[in-house]
Amino acid sequence: MRVINVPRRAREKSDNGIYHIILRGNSRQEIFHDDEDFIRFIETLNRYKTKTNMKVHGWCLMNNHVHLLLEKGEEELSATMKRIGVSFVWFYNRKYETTGHLFQDRFKSEIIDSDKYLLTVIRYIHQNPVKARLVKNPVDWKWSSCPGYYGEKTLYANLLDSDLILGMFAEDRNTAIREFIEFNEAVNDDKCLEDDIKRRLKDEEAIEEIKKVMVGFNLVEIKSLPKEQRDEILSRIKKIEGITQRQAARILGISPNLIFKS
Repeated sequence: MRVINVPRRAREKSDNGIYHIILRGNSRQEIFHDDEDFIRFIETLNRYKTKTNMKVHGWCLMNNHVHLLLEKGEEELSATMKRIGVSFVWFYNRKYETTGHLFQDRFKSEIIDSDKYLLTVIRYIHQNPVKARLVKNPVDWKWSSCPGYYGEKTLYANLLDSDLILGMFAEDRNTAIREFIEFNEAVNDDKCLEDDIKRRLKDEEAIEEIKKVMVGFNLVEIKSLPKEQRDEILSRIKKIEGITQRQAARILGISPNLIFKS
C-alpha cells in the first residue's frame, strides 16, 4: 500500500502578532517536577523574550503543559518557541539523566483576533489551575502571570507585559487592577483552543485508579518487583489522567526518580 504524506497545515498568521500557545509534554508526561524546573522554564522564556523583543502578555505553567500568551518579536514565533524548547529540554535531560522527546513535536497555537477574545484567553489561562482543582483562587498559583496582574511582587516581574490588557479596564492602574481581578475571577465557561482541562484526582481517587493498574498486587509490592515488571506498571500509572508523578510516588512510597525514568 502506498503511503501518502500529508503536509502539515500552515499556521494562521495573526494580524496583531498575538497568539495563545499550548506546549504539552510528550504523551502528556510531566515536564515540571519541582520548583527548579518551573523557575528554569520561566528564566528561559525571559531570556528569549529579551533576545527577540517578544512580549509576554500571560502564562501558566501546569505540571504537564504550558499556556503562553505571546506577541511575536523580531523573529517568527515558531523559531522562538523552538529555541525555548531546545534550551529547556537540554536542562531537563541533563538534570534527570534522560534522553528522547520531552515535548510533543509541535506546539498548538491560535490567533487572537479581537480584544474580547484576548480577555477571554487571559482569564482561561489564569483559571487553569482552579479548574484543575490545584488551587481555589487563580492568584494562589505562583507559576502563572496572575500574581503580576494583581499587582503582587514576584521574582519574574520583568517577564510580564501587562499594560495592554490592564489598559482595557481603566487608565488608572489601581482601578484597572481592581476591575481586572473582578473579571479574572468571574465564574465562566470559557473555551479556548483545546479545551481539555483535566482535574487533579484527590489521593483517595488516585489510589483507586492505581489499584486498577496494579491488579493482583498490593501497592507496597511495587518496591520489590523486578525492574522490568515494575517499570512497565509505573509507565501505565504515569498515563492515568489526573495523577501527577509526585503524587503517585508518594502513594506508592517510592522515589519520584523511579517514576520519572520508567
